[in-house]
Amino acid sequence: MHAVVLAGGYATRMWPVTRHRPKMLLPVGETTVIDTILDALEADDRIEDVYVSTNERFADDFESHVADSGLEKPQLSIEDTTDEDEKFGVVGALAQLVDREGIADEDLLVIAGDNLISFDVADFIDFFEEKGTPALAAYDVGSREKAKSYGLVDLDGDRVVDFQEKPSDPPSTLVSIACYAFPADSVRFDEYLADGNNPDEPGWFIQWLVEHSDVHAFTFDGAWFDIGTPESYLEAVAWALSGDSIVDDSATVEDTAIGENVHVMADATVRHADLDRSLVFPGATVVDSTVRDSIVDSEATVRDLDLSGALIGSHSRIENGE
Repeated sequence: MHAVVLAGGYATRMWPVTRHRPKMLLPVGETTVIDTILDALEADDRIEDVYVSTNERFADDFESHVADSGLEKPQLSIEDTTDEDEKFGVVGALAQLVDREGIADEDLLVIAGDNLISFDVADFIDFFEEKGTPALAAYDVGSREKAKSYGLVDLDGDRVVDFQEKPSDPPSTLVSIACYAFPADSVRFDEYLADGNNPDEPGWFIQWLVEHSDVHAFTFDGAWFDIGTPESYLEAVAWALSGDSIVDDSATVEDTAIGENVHVMADATVRHADLDRSLVFPGATVVDSTVRDSIVDSEATVRDLDLSGALIGSHSRIENGE
């Protein structure tokens, strides 16, 4: 079985923090968003190769990260795009990857690299092998408004009887989380695209697949975070830290109140400040300020401010009166 980790997006909703870095490499506690997935795939002997599907803009970032990780399975598979408006769509990119890597006749696990999940990927693969059909992971988001943004799953037992991608009026709150497993004979991306179907979100392919074959859903409780906005990123960090905070040994923190779910990273400087539920990236400076529910990016300076829900870009200098 091969695995594809989807990491080709540009995360424009999180700019400026993700303008020059992939969101999958954002820190979440002591690790990154993508590392929990890569570690799980590395540990499972059923996974032969792991293809990190990314774009040309972020290829160097992922290449360095994979090299430094010490993992043996991950390798890059690079889309020929450098900007959002050049993207092939997720299904289009998957079809190209399968052809490029010559894995059309293999079972395939596909998982979004911005998924932070609480279940063991090995348990999902067990479920897939037991069913012998395409499988997806499903989670109850508890809100019909949230469900509008995802693929809605309707089940009879654990068999998917209906799938609606981004419904305007969802009848339930059980959604697909972009974690899929396909037997070799269901890796039908080319056939799907040849019929003129939507190449963008993988949910459209799942909706088509449900009409052509049996599909089963692995449902789980616990936590799931789709990291696509600053708010969801901070929620994921809060879940990972569980109320604790991290201050890197190389950071300078003086006369500062550190609240819950704070991460002050390497070489950051924080003086005379009050921090809560916030991230201060490497080399950033926060002085005489209150910072809540905010992200201060690398080498940015915040001075004499009261920030809440702010996103401060790298190398920015924000002071009272500016």
